[in-house]
Amino acid sequence: QAQLVESGGGLVQAGGSLRLSCTGSGRAFISNAMAWFRQAPGNSREFVAGLSGSGWITKYADSVQGRFRISTDNSKTTAYLQMNSLKPEDTAVYYCAARKGYTCLSSSVRAYDYWGQGTQVTVSS
Repeated sequence: QAQLVESGGGLVQAGGSLRLSCTGSGRAFISNAMAWFRQAPGNSREFVAGLSGSGWITKYADSVQGRFRISTDNSKTTAYLQMNSLKPEDTAVYYCAARKGYTCLSSSVRAYDYWGQGTQVTVSS
């Protein structure tokens, strides 16, 4: 059973940057697609960024394209979400997720089998 643990959230002013980390155990990421999602109060969980199992294909939500970057380390046990030019509307709990046995990335919540506990990101105006 894979486990995912996020870190790196916090409070930042608009225009600032944060880097979220997600450490996976149990081979959570190796050869599997993974993604970052976020959920703001009163909203459903939404896709932010995804990375295929090969590491060659990325996908971003339109709202973060050009500002956020998803990556993993060489061992593929830690995933990152570099967030730049943050806006108040980026405020949410951010979750990392991994698929089980699938290399293709998906923007659907239902496609992911493993989830972290979430980390709060708050962007002040």
